[in-house]
Amino acid sequence: MLESLKIENIAVIESAEIEFESGFNVLTGETGAGKSIIIDSLCAVLGERTSRELIRSGADSAKVTAVFSSVSADVIEKIAEIGAEPDGTTLIISRSIFADGRNVCRINGSPATVGMLRQLGELLVNIHGQHDSQALLQPEKHILFIDGTADNDSIKSEYKACFSELVRTKRELDAIYTDEDEKANRLDYLNFQIKELEDADIKIGEKEELSKKKTLFQNASKVKKCYEQCLSILSSDDSNGLCDNMKTCAELLKTASGFSDDAKESAENAAEISIAAEELLNEVRTLQDRFGFDENEMARVDERLDLIYRITHKYGGTEEFAVEALKNMTDERNSINLSDEKYAQLELKLEKFSDEIKTKAAVLTKSRVDAAKIFESRVADELRFLEMPNVDFRVKIEPASYSSKGADSVEFLISANAGEEPKPIARIASGGELSRIMLAIKNVISAKDDIGTLIFDEIDSGVSGEAAQKIALKLKEVSEGRQVICVTHLASIAAHADRHLKIEKSVRDNKTFTDVSVLDFEKRKAELARIMGGANITQLQLENAHEMLVNAGIYWD
Repeated sequence: MLESLKIENIAVIESAEIEFESGFNVLTGETGAGKSIIIDSLCAVLGERTSRELIRSGADSAKVTAVFSSVSADVIEKIAEIGAEPDGTTLIISRSIFADGRNVCRINGSPATVGMLRQLGELLVNIHGQHDSQALLQPEKHILFIDGTADNDSIKSEYKACFSELVRTKRELDAIYTDEDEKANRLDYLNFQIKELEDADIKIGEKEELSKKKTLFQNASKVKKCYEQCLSILSSDDSNGLCDNMKTCAELLKTASGFSDDAKESAENAAEISIAAEELLNEVRTLQDRFGFDENEMARVDERLDLIYRITHKYGGTEEFAVEALKNMTDERNSINLSDEKYAQLELKLEKFSDEIKTKAAVLTKSRVDAAKIFESRVADELRFLEMPNVDFRVKIEPASYSSKGADSVEFLISANAGEEPKPIARIASGGELSRIMLAIKNVISAKDDIGTLIFDEIDSGVSGEAAQKIALKLKEVSEGRQVICVTHLASIAAHADRHLKIEKSVRDNKTFTDVSVLDFEKRKAELARIMGGANITQLQLENAHEMLVNAGIYWD
């Protein structure tokens, strides 16, 4: 359950820490006092979409922290799944919103994302507000209520997987089944491009290799001169070349080493240098003999480089892209040439999934029809309790086109008066009736989940008198199995609360503030009297409020 909610710098709330209890909690206060801000703050910390406009004027950031106790095993499992640290059955989540649009979220002190908060929020709290009733005016959403009571998750998953395969197969068929002239034109164009690329025979790395060769050709005279000068240094006609001189030097040092041990090392070094000089001479001669400059070869290199540049520029800019383009075009051509065969295979596949979808849709429909019967009965019972004694509530299920949700059209019909044929809710239900219908549906659906906290945000709008009293009793009944938090404008509902919180707005130092306080018995009487009669509270109103609290089972010390 939600144990506490701390709000900092949200709209008119500078700082408020609200403590809730198990059972039935109510929030009351004058219009504009900030009741909706509390719900908005809770939605924010549960990962719902919010705006930086919520930040209190003059503040750089806002923060909401929620503490939950006795969380379910599903919540603990989810905490571990998203990588946060479980802390027994206690959960602390927070969200800071900054003026620059940043969000900083934490789960039990560990950094988290807004998405992680949302995943946890779906397991922690169900918030039902006036806007929920609008879903009753949209028949396409009624199917969601029926699925909410039917144990058909696995059936829906199997159907949806089959439907996805059916749609994918149809798309593949549509892609293949093109106009024959268009197919022929595409093949002609592909053949032209493929031939162009095949004739070019692009090799990865060839451009770099040819560029080096071109650079060599452009500097042929320099290279040739270098070889000639090098040979002149190493070997000359008058025996003054480096090789001859080193050979003579080596022989002289060898002779000297025969008489002086000190010359032995130098003689060995001279011999090695002489040998190396001879090897270098042979290498340079080989390089000179191998090197040749052919004007025709130069022209061929230029022509090839021009072709490579043109082709790579046309097909992506690099040799790799050109090679990949050839592969892709060849694959596409093969696909078109094999399209007739593939089309036949896809038709068989489509027929298979078409048969399967009918079977799975029928199973899904049956699960909804079975659930609808139970749903009708339970909702009707709830509505009769909520002062709609002659209600005739029905769920109309009719065949519809196949979609990701199945092949069913679901719509709620209702007759509030005896003898009248049930008609679509959107056509006949008043605002007060919509509130009661939604409360009834939520009560029926809530029995299917283990979410510990239900929040009703002015769902009693448009209701008064005996109906309001019955709503209060129903909310009290629901709170016996879980925590209920209700924002209300009705004294009859507030009187049944186990814990009554009052939201008050004040102005201090030209700034607006909202405060939240827990009411004791006497203050609850005064608040109920204010709700019933306005600012000028009379003794009679206080006595009526006293009686309401006593009748609701609320006693004083």
